[in-house]
Amino acid sequence: MALTINFDKKVVLVTGGSRGIGRACVKLFSECGAQTIFSYNSNDDAASQTVEEFRNHNVYGFKIDRNSEPDIVSKISAIKSSFGKIDILVNNAGIWKRSPIDAMTLEQWRETISVNLTGNFLFTREISKLMKTNKFGRIINISSTAGQRGEPFYSHYAASKGGIISFTKSLAVELAPFNINVNCVAPGWVDTDMVAEVFDTEEKRAEVYKGIPVGKIATAEDIANSVVFLASPLADHITGEILNVNGGSVLCG
Repeated sequence: MALTINFDKKVVLVTGGSRGIGRACVKLFSECGAQTIFSYNSNDDAASQTVEEFRNHNVYGFKIDRNSEPDIVSKISAIKSSFGKIDILVNNAGIWKRSPIDAMTLEQWRETISVNLTGNFLFTREISKLMKTNKFGRIINISSTAGQRGEPFYSHYAASKGGIISFTKSLAVELAPFNINVNCVAPGWVDTDMVAEVFDTEEKRAEVYKGIPVGKIATAEDIANSVVFLASPLADHITGEILNVNGGSVLCG
């Protein structure tokens, strides 16, 4: 008997869904029948292209400023008015910028924490209200191996992703009585625009390969597959879990 994942009549919101991991999540959720909403933070061609490509698959883009509490609150309210609910939230949007600790400015620190951690808090706060009312929800946060082992020259990024892991575990217990599962996917290297400079030569790519036992770098689709699994009925009894998708490069309990 073939097993299929069907999100018919479910409403999904993916933050940062115009490119990379977020876009792969949008594609897969829409292919599984969900009404799929994604947020984006700027006037970029990628957002328009994503909407256009999936025009016949119930995909909708909303420009939302992750650094603005009023904008997040108002846009979530508008989404509720239009769609009636949000069943699944994927907190994906994030930034990754290099800075040695002795040269890092407060502005750089605050920017990374604001986008990667505070933005997730604000989206989760507003959407968890809807989920509690409906007595159903699935929240999947995107962390990183950096949040588990640290990352030199990206300490602000690692701190934000470590915060996401603790945030996930805390909410898993707090929201469980309302039939809301909260889990986390922690990717290692993923071949996306965010890390394009790391893979811009075969030599650099080969160096990264050495640290990945399975011998390949994850695609955005590899991460999206894990996200969709955690959002599906197959994972109904899983909450508070950190699912590592890194090809064996970091082994965490």
